[in-house]
Amino acid sequence: MGRNTRKRRTPLATKAIAASAALALGGGGLLWANFYASAHESNSGHNYTKSANAQWATLACPDVSQKLTNVPYRARQGVTRELANLDKQVTEAYSRLASTRRAQANDANFVQNAIVGPLKDKRIATLDRIRIDIERVGGKAPDNLSQLAACTPQAANQGQNGQNGGGQNAGGQNGQATASPSAGATAGAGQQQDNGNGAAGPVAADFVDITKVAPNVQGKPDKGNNASTGTFSLNCGVNANENRNTDNLIVAPGVNNGAHHTHDYVGNQDVNAFSSNDTLAKASTTCSEQGDKSAYYWPVLRLQDGTQEKDANQLGGGKEGNVGKILRAESAQITYVGNPTSKVVAMPTFLRIITGDAKAATNGAANANAHWSCTGFEDKVQLTNQYPLCPQGSKVVRTFAFQSCWDGQNIDSANHRTHVAFADPASGACPNGFKAIPQLTQRLVYDVPTPTIANGQVKNPYAVDGFPEELHKAITDHDDFISVMDQNLMNRVVNCINNGQRCK
Repeated sequence: MGRNTRKRRTPLATKAIAASAALALGGGGLLWANFYASAHESNSGHNYTKSANAQWATLACPDVSQKLTNVPYRARQGVTRELANLDKQVTEAYSRLASTRRAQANDANFVQNAIVGPLKDKRIATLDRIRIDIERVGGKAPDNLSQLAACTPQAANQGQNGQNGGGQNAGGQNGQATASPSAGATAGAGQQQDNGNGAAGPVAADFVDITKVAPNVQGKPDKGNNASTGTFSLNCGVNANENRNTDNLIVAPGVNNGAHHTHDYVGNQDVNAFSSNDTLAKASTTCSEQGDKSAYYWPVLRLQDGTQEKDANQLGGGKEGNVGKILRAESAQITYVGNPTSKVVAMPTFLRIITGDAKAATNGAANANAHWSCTGFEDKVQLTNQYPLCPQGSKVVRTFAFQSCWDGQNIDSANHRTHVAFADPASGACPNGFKAIPQLTQRLVYDVPTPTIANGQVKNPYAVDGFPEELHKAITDHDDFISVMDQNLMNRVVNCINNGQRCK
């Protein structure tokens, strides 16, 4: 691999977010499961669940992938496969935690003996294979790799399920701030419910009336004399042909169901776990600019209204807690923008970027980059930790602003983070050694029936797909991108942005 560049923390990581501090137990992950079954009730045809005597346990598991920042290129295929095994092991452990409530209530040692102990054994074996893969090609595995095996049961704080609009938080990308709820609210503690997904998520505390959140969007950096002020917009559709799968080509190539949740795809039409750069280059595209075969994909948004989707009995779908009606975006705007301090350079072909963190509810906010709002409120309020309840006539908006600084050498990195970085939120400048590239921004608009909240319960919630143990928290929203533009189109994008034009 090329030189290892310094990981630059996102602006979200520079601010104290109460929810993230509570959830990030030693950089690990948390699994939440209700000890007791819920009483499911039907109300006027809507999906509505009332939980009785909810008691919760958590399981803290270190996130191995973020510790592996310097994996030799020849070892990456094997290491990636084993990281996918770790994800699968944790997801399976969560499933057991959620489905053995009666046994847990009857035996205080059940979680340790039947879930935590066997999980540690599996992780030890997997971590050892990772070490062997790295050392086989002359690399050096982290000294503490074996210490990342143990997962620890934790008790959750109860009774904090009230709605919380949160205080202002000056983090967020593109000068956008976030409203942060209390730690207990984000964790989903207190009265919980099962919306048909075998897990408590989302809950009432995961939603906030956007009209009651104080404005929190910060201004953008001032533009300098060498700023690149143009924009280049593309129309790649809204996935009307329902091109979806549960793979993750960037993080888990060659692994079926590597994402454990469903993605919408626009642009490149041949993106799956087994795609290669060659197949991506030869694929068709939904973009009006046929020179753009880039892959744009994000987790689907679902309405948990009891609808049985086609994937209700499949992995990545209902079998892993992703249930309900898949909502198609009304519009999906893709726009490349410039940098306030410098001209931009062309992206390399096959550059891979992930923005946000699908495990942010358990990893903490260091890599989180979720932005939720409503039409008519986007320039005033952006939410990271909660989903918005939009007023009548307003629609839900998901916004993504990708990393816009590139190390100039690598199209990917071992942890899929360190080859790109965010520009400084105050000045707009890239870190030393990084070059400004056209910044990919996406805006997805959805017509979502507004959930209702009564007696601490949410009826017909909507939520983003995710790993089941992440409980469908808003902060886990993320977006993926592989650049596959032909050189002529990329040159047009760069020239348009550097010349201050508005191009479509």
